[in-house]
Amino acid sequence: MSATGDVLFRWRSWLPLLLLPIFLATFTGASYPRGSHRLDLLWEGSCLLVSVMGMAVRVFTAGTAPRGTSGRNTRAQKAALLSTTGAYSLVRHPLYLGNFLIALGMSLFSRTWFLPLIVSLAALLYYERIAAREEQFLDAQFGEAFRAWAARVPAVVPHLRGWQPPALPFSWARALDREFYAIAEIAVAFFVLDILEDWSVEHRFELDPVWTTVAIAGALFFAVMWSRKKLGRRASR
Repeated sequence: MSATGDVLFRWRSWLPLLLLPIFLATFTGASYPRGSHRLDLLWEGSCLLVSVMGMAVRVFTAGTAPRGTSGRNTRAQKAALLSTTGAYSLVRHPLYLGNFLIALGMSLFSRTWFLPLIVSLAALLYYERIAAREEQFLDAQFGEAFRAWAARVPAVVPHLRGWQPPALPFSWARALDREFYAIAEIAVAFFVLDILEDWSVEHRFELDPVWTTVAIAGALFFAVMWSRKKLGRRASR
């Protein structure tokens, strides 16, 4: 379990791409709901909303989590302290819950029953291994404090009555610094999904103005945040 969890943890940002062929296959023979492009856009907006909910979970978690906790690192587990307040008072793995909602929103885009099911099952198997390895690490690192927290907080289904205010106030700077990659990825992913769907339905390349605007905004946001982060690192040297 330890070796498998370490491998999945290290490559967790890339392994979901293995589902890409299934995503592409769902657009074969696609059609707009009731033949209406407007209804299709409403459905796509609803799918985006699900993914935005997942992104909101990640942003809130990142914006209230202290530095020294595991984030986008992939080389090894790390935790200078145990986070038990804020999002971590509701669920032990809020970032993975956010990831699941993001992926679920994208899978619903296809309007098929089987793709969301496949994504849900894959996420269950995938994150269960990673989460088990992380908790093994936290148990060794924090001992009884971790076990007491794990006993009262569920793994992925939030227990709202267990809410405890975060130890740190929410910081937009901290949140966006950690999550700007994911925000931009969502914007571009939905843009690409819409192109693929329109190509399958209308057999021609078309740029929807709504999703093109979303993608451009996401790309500009990424460029600004990436430049800001790089300049900040240079200034701190």
